Amino acid sequence: MVVARTRLLTAAQMRAIEAAAIASGAVTGLELMERAGRGVVAALFSEWPDLEAGMFRAVVLCGPGNNGGDGFVVARLLKEYGCAVEVFLFGDAERLPPDARVNHALWQGMGKVRCIWPNVLATALSDVTDAILCGDTDRVVIVDALFGLGLSRPLDEAGVIVRETERLEGKGLLTPYVVAIDLPSGLCADSGKILISQNDERWHGSALHARLTVTFHALKLGHVLQDGPSLCGTVRCVDLGLTSDGGPGAVAVVGGPPLAMLDKVAGHKFSHGHALVLSRGVGHGGAARLAARGALRIGAGLVTLGCPPSALIENAARLDAVMLRAVRGAAELTTILADARINALCIGPGLGVERAAQMLRAALGDGVERRSVVVDADGLTALARDAELFGMLHADCVLTPHAGEFARLFPDIAARLVAPATTGPACSKVDATREAARRAGCIVLFKGPDTVIADPSGRCGVNAAAYDRAAPWLATAGSGDVLAGFVTGLLARGLAPLDAAETAAWLHVECARSFGPGLIAEDLPDELPKVFRALGL
Repeated sequence: MVVARTRLLTAAQMRAIEAAAIASGAVTGLELMERAGRGVVAALFSEWPDLEAGMFRAVVLCGPGNNGGDGFVVARLLKEYGCAVEVFLFGDAERLPPDARVNHALWQGMGKVRCIWPNVLATALSDVTDAILCGDTDRVVIVDALFGLGLSRPLDEAGVIVRETERLEGKGLLTPYVVAIDLPSGLCADSGKILISQNDERWHGSALHARLTVTFHALKLGHVLQDGPSLCGTVRCVDLGLTSDGGPGAVAVVGGPPLAMLDKVAGHKFSHGHALVLSRGVGHGGAARLAARGALRIGAGLVTLGCPPSALIENAARLDAVMLRAVRGAAELTTILADARINALCIGPGLGVERAAQMLRAALGDGVERRSVVVDADGLTALARDAELFGMLHADCVLTPHAGEFARLFPDIAARLVAPATTGPACSKVDATREAARRAGCIVLFKGPDTVIADPSGRCGVNAAAYDRAAPWLATAGSGDVLAGFVTGLLARGLAPLDAAETAAWLHVECARSFGPGLIAEDLPDELPKVFRALGL
């Protein structure tokens, strides 16, 4: 089955959706809070059915906003279930938002609320930990309802919770069932970064490591970017009955492509495009061969590898269906590109920076018919070193940098991205990629486990290899070269640049997941037929 595109929201977009629903009279804030709390409890028991079979202790940590109000609902429901529940409030009850104050009062009719200060929280959690170690109970649920999407400063108190859970782990006992409402506290909702502070010239920051995160209506950017996947555990999304998708500015989760983009039902080889992958000399052609094979496997009708004459024999020994063409330098490339049937180029993998610069200048020059160009590896370094060459990029180009290449191309943007996140919302990989695409005037595919793809207009998608789509085997030499080939092959087939980049990134992960452990880059193109069959092609 093809995975549908869904939306990732910022904290501000989610708040706007809730506010609009309340203003329309479709739902009240109290109703949303009740639905959220019930959704958390249902998700908790669904994730850990064994908790329904026996008693457990619950510690509910409530913050000063509506996330804390959700926590009071959870505390009440768990108390009604029969659990021993301890509730802590970070802040002043008199300053809670109106709906959260109502649920605070409802809980007070059932139990006490203790104030959260680091020393009080440490003592209380230590008591719970001691009870577990003494055999009073073997299970404790910690509900993190401190800040959720609303955190805008470092949360030092999160370190207290982390230390107590580590104390249990140190005794060889099961980590507590830590449940985060919306997002683990300490994590920026829009960037997935841990918010940190500086003390004595050292940076400090903590975030809760949840085993289950329950969010509402739609996933947020922080669930899939940066540290989010490593801190959220399992993520469950609860439907609150809201309808908005966040509007045109929302970021998409890259899903499976429409089958029509990939199917071949008619035509001949030239109907599906001719891709040209440029290569370096003897002993340096491996990366380009990987890209060429990727372009051919993904469906380009023809793929030609262009290399210096001295490398023809070496490449001929390794390639069969991929054609070969001698390309000594830029002048020869210009002659080759007079053939309009060559409609997509891949410039960079293993090419060498000087040769890449020559080839880019020829491919992007005014005297050559404009066509799709994928720039990777040494091609990106060439662009970073030559502002005039960078200025020649056009809307049919796709840049595919990893973090180091991105920093060379866009040093000021990268500096903001890697700067310590001291306040939220912090600069995110989405922010960085969107700005880079605007500056370059073309598609930017910023690689990583949280690959982000953006076009100059701000349209953006995230291809997250995380949670049930984790693909750690992609951390192998040459996998990026294959991805560049995938993009090139899809461009040759006629896909729009953004569609080609998103589809290639999604299929790249699917190939890795299909193959599994032991993957090397050569396996990725050959796994495509199996992935295509699973899609129903």
